[in-house]
Amino acid sequence: MTELIRLSAAAQAESLTSGTTSSEELTRAHLDRITAVDGTLNSFLHVDEDGALAAARAADERRRAGEDVHPLTGVPIAVKDVVVTEGLPTTAGSKMLEGWVPPYDATLVTLLKQAGLPILGKTNMDEFAMGSSTETSAFGPTRNPWDTSRIPGGSGGGSAAAVAAFEAPLAIGTDTGGSIRQPGAVTGTVGVKPTYGSVSRYGLIAMASSLDQAGPVTRTVEDSALLHQLIGQYDPKDSTSLDGGFGDFVAEARRQDVKGLRVGVIEELEGEGFAPEVRARFTESLELLEQAGAEIIRLSCPNFEYALGAYYLIMPSEASSNLAKFDGMRYGLRVIPEGNATAEAVMKATRGEGFGAEVKRRILLGTYALSAGYYDAYYGSAQKVRTLVQRDFAAAYDKVDVLASPTAPTVAFRFGEKTDDPLAMYLNDIATIPANLAGVPGISLPSGLAEDGLPAGIQFLAPARGDDRLYRVGGALEALLEDRWGGPLLEKAPELAGGANR
Repeated sequence: MTELIRLSAAAQAESLTSGTTSSEELTRAHLDRITAVDGTLNSFLHVDEDGALAAARAADERRRAGEDVHPLTGVPIAVKDVVVTEGLPTTAGSKMLEGWVPPYDATLVTLLKQAGLPILGKTNMDEFAMGSSTETSAFGPTRNPWDTSRIPGGSGGGSAAAVAAFEAPLAIGTDTGGSIRQPGAVTGTVGVKPTYGSVSRYGLIAMASSLDQAGPVTRTVEDSALLHQLIGQYDPKDSTSLDGGFGDFVAEARRQDVKGLRVGVIEELEGEGFAPEVRARFTESLELLEQAGAEIIRLSCPNFEYALGAYYLIMPSEASSNLAKFDGMRYGLRVIPEGNATAEAVMKATRGEGFGAEVKRRILLGTYALSAGYYDAYYGSAQKVRTLVQRDFAAAYDKVDVLASPTAPTVAFRFGEKTDDPLAMYLNDIATIPANLAGVPGISLPSGLAEDGLPAGIQFLAPARGDDRLYRVGGALEALLEDRWGGPLLEKAPELAGGANR
């Protein structure tokens, strides 16, 4: 493997600025890596070699012409397949949209193209972002580069695995209940869920509109800061878009100072249900922060206990509404049944064949929760719990600057371990869901190696519009852990050579 692709995105950008390499060379190196290992990993659903190289040449020309370019201009990136891209297939991991090519770009894709980042391709995901393991993708699961018998998390397992395996230095993910942060934890990558509304949702295929948020997937905190600063811009096309007041993420990531920072430890998110090795790495991380001058404060957020149940009523309810448009009438899959092919029969056949089991499960659950006679008892009650969770956050931030917990209860589990037990699968998101219910930002970064040499993650949560705090504490802890582990955690990842590594 060329050492060029092992560099952080920031270091790759520096090599482009200095002229020691070109974007075309850098992009070609990542495309070669994809060719070498993606047959094993299945991180990508579509690779746009011609488009990526053309964009790389254009980026090189801009630099040669002396244009004032973005720091990441010429650094390649991968995009989760739930984000629409003009001229490239966008499937959301579903047969329902197999072969669909959008006629427009999502706003964040437009920002990436304007800044000159070559888009390598579209990454695999759980169907319509419904899952925690990337096992529900209609196009096969993605494998974890650390151990290809294990899941890479979900729903954004493709983006996380691509970054972890050095197929891409940067990726875009989306996070509805933890789909950026949980894959980050189990693949040893950095994942950020921005404040709700701070990154445009225009052009994201919606699952739950009040919860969905796009964000960065990277190998370092600084890289996430650079990408977040680029895509976090106000968009009039998104009615929930926020404008300004988010701070300098890159400066905070480089600050590496936590003296006086108050870090709250959420009692409800560190005990029962969390693997001992995950808790051990979490405790060690807190000790490092305390030694560096942070104040560790234990506190309770009692209503977090009900967040998982509330989420699995609100999210399916919104999903059942959002997915109603996939009916075989306008675009995407259309199945014509035998006999009298009425519109109703076509819709029934199309949705029956086009949606997978998990999507059907959530549509049924959401439709039931919204039905007459049950709306107040289920959806209405869940929204009340959501308010209580938001109040818990508000009370906590009166006492601390950021909150901390393990990102996921366990390290990556093996394929098939939880596919027959939906509740066990849903519990993977127990620590990440509260942030989506409240709209607050969160970051996950590697906290060290746990059982079987697999990575664990630590999560920090900040108040809405307090994303800069995440980069301050994340950048500082990353540096402290680098000293502890003797180098960037991803350097310890098993080498892939086009085949299974275990």
